Amino acid sequence: MQHLDLVVIGAGINGVGVAQFARAAGYSVLLLDRGKVGGQTSANSSKLIHGGLRYLESMQLDLVRKSLKARRDLLRLAPELVRPVPFYIPIYRHSRRSVFTIGAGLSLYGLLSEFDPLGRFQRVPKLEWARFNGLRQDSLHTVFQYWDAQTDDARLTRAVAASARELGALVQEDTEVTAIRHSAAGCELELSCHGETISVAASAVVNAAGPWVNELLHRVQPPAPSERLQWVQGAHLLLDIPAFDGIFYLESCFDKRVVFVMPWYGKTLIGTTETPIDSLASEPQVTAAEQAYLLGIFRHYFPDAGSESELAQKIVARFCGVRVLPRVASDAFDAPRDTLIHTSHSHPRLLSLYGGKLTTFRDSAAEVLGWVHGRLGARTELADPDKLMLHPAPECHWDDLCVQTR
Repeated sequence: MQHLDLVVIGAGINGVGVAQFARAAGYSVLLLDRGKVGGQTSANSSKLIHGGLRYLESMQLDLVRKSLKARRDLLRLAPELVRPVPFYIPIYRHSRRSVFTIGAGLSLYGLLSEFDPLGRFQRVPKLEWARFNGLRQDSLHTVFQYWDAQTDDARLTRAVAASARELGALVQEDTEVTAIRHSAAGCELELSCHGETISVAASAVVNAAGPWVNELLHRVQPPAPSERLQWVQGAHLLLDIPAFDGIFYLESCFDKRVVFVMPWYGKTLIGTTETPIDSLASEPQVTAAEQAYLLGIFRHYFPDAGSESELAQKIVARFCGVRVLPRVASDAFDAPRDTLIHTSHSHPRLLSLYGGKLTTFRDSAAEVLGWVHGRLGARTELADPDKLMLHPAPECHWDDLCVQTR
């Protein structure tokens, strides 16, 4: 039976980040996914690397500060995959958020960015509003412009996985974890891989299965405790409308939420919703209500774009990811977005990750690495993750484990 220091289950952005950081620190690592690397939530996000301006409303200041630093780091480490983009906030006479509120929020956003050049913002002169390609002008009071960043989330995830693999991590797709037997000394895992049953042993296991985090915990023996969670579906629509030159940060005309209208490979992407769902038994699909919600907001701000039925004809893709949020009594919009790291005294070799943001995956990885170090002790460091450049990964088949065991 092959023995490794660490098995990471789930090759979304959190899982690949943990694998990269752990392998760079010298641990032997196996990264598993029952589907494809970056094939689920990490391919279906809003594609933003951002500080989370709206999180200032719920006073998540530490998360915003951490996210802004993470944005700065990713712009440095992955310049081919993460790029700065101008964001525009139009404010109308009857907007829920006033000019003063938005201006104060952007000032605090800039302060929390710690003098990053992208922390600056400005009011767009009225003489320039005509360049906003059909944006509603009546009752328009002010347009703010600030900076954040955009990425191809799936490509970024694969780039981090490729970095981990280049360091020597094993990466295995299409592999189901069917059982985990936990003991004080480590874990034995039973895997189903391309019709084969494989057993591996690990000194520690990280459960980064995303929305399926509790489903995986149900396969642990003896039974492992879990956190209460709620699943929230985020829907997006891709329209065959020429892309804007930046991203619009729009207040929903239906509720207090914020929706983004952004360029995506020459077309226009609208998202996202936050729809609670009760089951993951089937692939998440954009609902009729979500489509009407997103198109309604788009039509409100771009009235010349066409009727809802005409816009529906321009939809070239629909997708939605499922986020994990802590189960709270308040609306999902207000729920905390930071990563929850779950451990227990009864299962000292097992750590589970709940939720988190695409932007802050490296912070989560560093925190998990601290846990691994505490359990396993230090190894000889192979690389400094803060110096590992991320490049677009060539399309490849990740099948290291099965190759080694045949």
